[in-house]
Amino acid sequence: MATRKNGYDYKISDEFWTKIKPLFPFPKPKKKPGRPRKDDKRILSGIFYLLRTGCQWKALPRFYGAPSTVHDRFQEWRRSGLFEQMWKAGLLEYDNKNGLEWEWQAIDGVMTKAPLGGAGTGANPTDRGKKGTKRSILTDGKGIPLSVIVDGANRHDKKLVKETLDAIIFERPSPDDGIQNICMDKGYDFPDIRELVKEYGYTAHIKSRGEENIRIEIPDFRARRWVVERTHSWINRFRRLLIRWEKKIENYLAMLHLACAWITFRAAGLFG
Repeated sequence: MATRKNGYDYKISDEFWTKIKPLFPFPKPKKKPGRPRKDDKRILSGIFYLLRTGCQWKALPRFYGAPSTVHDRFQEWRRSGLFEQMWKAGLLEYDNKNGLEWEWQAIDGVMTKAPLGGAGTGANPTDRGKKGTKRSILTDGKGIPLSVIVDGANRHDKKLVKETLDAIIFERPSPDDGIQNICMDKGYDFPDIRELVKEYGYTAHIKSRGEENIRIEIPDFRARRWVVERTHSWINRFRRLLIRWEKKIENYLAMLHLACAWITFRAAGLFG
């Protein structure tokens, strides 16, 4: 029978810590003496524990420190852009080891519940109009996340394409250096979207309405869009992201960036 994980199982590994430690901002000097600053590595482990399990801040095991201390440090690091920098570092690590597959990219959006509301939420048309949020993700050909944005669940996928492409956090090669294809489902089958991605230097591969379920009989055909759906599935394994509990969109994005960093470093083979 599988054993249940405890707080110790979510500790940040020494190998991972070595890679990301240089990214941490210098702590602000204290105005007056007091208790020594809690260890950054342990605090980050607590944030990861919360991201992975989806527990409330107040339910964090005391092993990581006082929940208020962990939350304050999360806010400090979020404001500094640390979690996005970690994601960029993961992409650089992956690109150096495996090479990002820019030739085939994929984009897709997914809706999740957001019961507490807040910016970037809206009436979910698939959940009886309850509050929901939509995240739009672009991945490379292997499903490595390259950009992520958040908006209300009532926003159509096509409305998020430009913002998603503009949000790529890693330097994208020039289309002059090789063909870059982008795979999209029938929800993006609009003339203006085809024109938009063309302006960005992409060759669009969009299934027209009615073609989604047609079996492909082309020799050597390889399905490619599924990788972005798998990436959404990876993100949903972080229970804090399966349902959005953050009212502030910037906090939710920071959690997404941390998840993307973890996914990218893991794909680079950092965790074996």
